[in-house]
Amino acid sequence: MIWVIVGVAIIAIGLAVLVLSRRRTPDGVATFQRQIDALSPEARRPVVKRLEDVVNSDQDEAPDGRQKRDDGDVDGA
Repeated sequence: MIWVIVGVAIIAIGLAVLVLSRRRTPDGVATFQRQIDALSPEARRPVVKRLEDVVNSDQDEAPDGRQKRDDGDVDGA
């Protein structure tokens, strides 16, 4: 009975090794190309545009979201 369990375990380990060895590894060149494309100016343009929009809209407000302080405000309230 123990030999049957050992045999099944060996077959299961063999199948696991076979499946893991046939698993497709990522292509290093394709991965590198995607990273470079992500860093290109064309890829960054929408993000930069959104950041500029946020910065421009925040110039009218204080950094904490409150209204901009007037010159007469002493305590900043």
